[in-house]
Amino acid sequence: MIRVAMLSFWHVHANDYARQATEHPGTEIVAAWDELPERGRKQAEERGVRFYEDLNELLAQKDIDGVVIDTPTHIHRDVMVAAAQAGKHIFTEKVVATTLKECNEILAAVQEAGVKLTVSLPRLNADYTLAVQSILREGSLGDITLVRTRLSHNGAIPSERDPHGWLPAHFFNKEQCGGGAMIDLGCHPMYLARLFLGLPESISANYGYVTGKDVEDNAVSVLRYTNGALAIVEAGFVNRFSPFVIEVHGTEGSLLYSTHDNKLLVRSSKLGEEKEWRVQQLPDNLPSAFDQWVSHIENGTNADENIQLALDLTRLMEASNLSASTGEAFKLSDLAQ
Repeated sequence: MIRVAMLSFWHVHANDYARQATEHPGTEIVAAWDELPERGRKQAEERGVRFYEDLNELLAQKDIDGVVIDTPTHIHRDVMVAAAQAGKHIFTEKVVATTLKECNEILAAVQEAGVKLTVSLPRLNADYTLAVQSILREGSLGDITLVRTRLSHNGAIPSERDPHGWLPAHFFNKEQCGGGAMIDLGCHPMYLARLFLGLPESISANYGYVTGKDVEDNAVSVLRYTNGALAIVEAGFVNRFSPFVIEVHGTEGSLLYSTHDNKLLVRSSKLGEEKEWRVQQLPDNLPSAFDQWVSHIENGTNADENIQLALDLTRLMEASNLSASTGEAFKLSDLAQ
């Protein structure tokens, strides 16, 4: 049995991961810590586990094998490095860090300690992502020229019940989050664009502030590739009914996926379908990121692809933030290592 400690309940998905840790037959929650002791103590009492006000004291416990990290993003570096140095396996919410330099420091600590790290990038395991990858491997779209990915919701739109929107107020804290809609929701379409098209040469980002928050609530990043291809990544907190969308276009065909009907449509000259869209069958989902983390611990394997994509995600988010702040395209090669 892998004994897990919950490190913070800051993130909106913390309770989801706690549920997974409770329900998984190979894990159990035995302790908790939180940068806000009152919140952490309450969560620990509800779960009947030990609470530690001092993180180092928790990490020193021999009966804790791994940690689930849902702290504010700006303290990820310090918390993860400490956890790795204490020999604890790490499951963490994205993004790993807001800068490439901090992300590299975390990964170096993980490698040196030999602990297992998995980052929650859930859409990598989704049926539609697997189907898109299969189509791209077949080459039926020809040379890929454009990828468009979009994810947004209405979390910042005021209502009678939630005058500041239904997202927690701290999700609009620029210091804690490292940004707004792009670094939160935009992570998912961003790592999918990276998965489908690779790393770009540069990024041009534009952020909007519809509700006047300290962080952007409306965002677009355009990824530019040396071969002329482009990827458009869109995210927002101010769109009530916007579906999640994937589009991939190439010299010989296109594919479209949207949650408005949960259908993946393909049209390709290579498939003899010049005038018709074909509905692509979707495979089964892969195991969740949490399940994969447990498997890596049990089998002594590493989440190499997951970690590489998480590292690249930090590159892309840092470059987007720098581009949006300067109003100019930012080359990934100019990021501090």
